[in-house]
Amino acid sequence: MSRVIVTGAAQLGPIARSEPRERVVVRMISLMEKAAARGCDLVVYPELALTTFFPRWYMEDQAEIDAFFERSMPNVEVAPLFARARELGIGFSFGYAELIVEEGVAHHYNTAIVVDKAGEIVHRYRKIHLPGHTSHEPWRAFQHLEKRYFEPGMEPFSVAEAFGGKIGQAICNDRRWPETYRELALRDAEMVLIGYNTPVHYPQAPEHDHLQCFHNHLSLQAGAYQNGMWVVGVAKAGKEEGCDLIGQSCIVAPTGEIVAMAGTLGDELVVHDCDLDRCTEIRANIFSFKQHRRPEIYTALTAPHDKED
Repeated sequence: MSRVIVTGAAQLGPIARSEPRERVVVRMISLMEKAAARGCDLVVYPELALTTFFPRWYMEDQAEIDAFFERSMPNVEVAPLFARARELGIGFSFGYAELIVEEGVAHHYNTAIVVDKAGEIVHRYRKIHLPGHTSHEPWRAFQHLEKRYFEPGMEPFSVAEAFGGKIGQAICNDRRWPETYRELALRDAEMVLIGYNTPVHYPQAPEHDHLQCFHNHLSLQAGAYQNGMWVVGVAKAGKEEGCDLIGQSCIVAPTGEIVAMAGTLGDELVVHDCDLDRCTEIRANIFSFKQHRRPEIYTALTAPHDKED
């Protein structure tokens, strides 16, 4: 039985604040059709794929904020994407802002889902590592208010059996934390899907601006190699509402090698045949967890610590 997932990284260019979801879905379907024509089993879209990256603005009106959130999935605007995927027999994943009400209380999450070839949602992940700040900081060129608009996901990283393998998810800032990949690897993930919206400019340390693309790939490649897994990193890229976002969406092999990478800052598809059996090249050798890990010694990793205010 083949263990190859033909995977497409479907980068999106900028989305204007005024661009309706229906138009974005048309763009996503166009990339999906290209992916199907190239034999893809799975196409991966970015974080917050349906709207502009709204945490760059400070807003106090909850109704204005909630307009960026999805109250159901799929919904009327996104249904054509699900329908076309079923017609093409292709699976996909994408990120969106999720609003759910439980016991009369509204909850807001930065969420990503995996949809199988039958059009069924088989995995949902809510972003754990929320970056940014909560209060208005007008000195910034743009805000980064994820901590204001989202609650952190409280469920552990998890894996779904799909496409003949074990698939995990993470979102944007999660990719910078080594715990993300190790947690997923310990749950036997063979491929991790990660969408991101990453500005070129980092207001708190602008001297790092020229390193943003490097740090992106450093994190993805290290996570792949040190855990023997495929990693698919997909950007929302380009100049979006005056904010420059990095591109370089890529597919990384379990050896840490980038095997496919986008070359533009617009809507673009890159494809690779991802053989899940290649995970064994790493996991049976230098990073054999069972043979070489010493979890009884890593006591600081799980020790409680005081959080900063």
